[in-house]
This record gives sequence, C-alpha cells and structure tokens, in this order.
Amino acid sequence: QVQLVESGGGLVQAGGSLRLSCAASASIFSINHMGWYRQAPGKQREVVATISISGTTAYADSVKGRFTISRDIGKNTVYLQMNSLKPEDTAAYYCNAAKYGPHGKEDYWGQGTQVTVSS
Repeated sequence: QVQLVESGGGLVQAGGSLRLSCAASASIFSINHMGWYRQAPGKQREVVATISISGTTAYADSVKGRFTISRDIGKNTVYLQMNSLKPEDTAAYYCNAAKYGPHGKEDYWGQGTQVTVSS
C-alpha cells in the first residue's frame, strides 16, 4: 500500500505559477512510476507528467515547456512546477504511483487538489 498526499493547488491568474507536491508513504525507489494526472469537469482523466524510477520524465504535449515534474528522494516527494498557466489547465490534479509486482500493476491515487486558472 502507498498513501499519497497532495498539496499546493489553488486559484491563480493566467500566466501565473503553482507548484504541486505529492508526498508518498513509501520510498520512491519502491515505485516504478509516479505521475500527475488531471481531470476537468465533464472530461476524462488525462496524464500530465510522469517520472520513472530511473528519473526519466515524460509530458503531455499540452504542458511541454510549461510544466516540470521533479522529485526529492529524501522526502519521498514528487513535485509539479506549473508555469505560464492557462485557463484550460483548470482541473483537479491527482498524484499517481504505479508499482509492478507479481500480481501485476498496482495503482495508487491521492485525493486530488484543485487548480483553477482565471483569465
């Protein structure tokens, strides 16, 4: 089991910045992938950014160049730095941890944090 606690959401004007944090209850090195997903009202949840156990990162095309995913291994925490925010970035943001074990893939989710970007 992995518990994830997110923080850092809020209301910001277009062009502003926010940093989301996701603290994991387990060592990051026990988790194959960690990532941020978001879900806007009436839309499906979509991946925003991921970071693998080796530190390899990947981003959705819509956030490339604006968002940065990073981690602090000592704090078992993953961050999402969001710059140049747009109204279309408004969504509930969820932290995800994915582990691959003998029984297959296990997904863990945080409770979500709301990001609202005003125009």
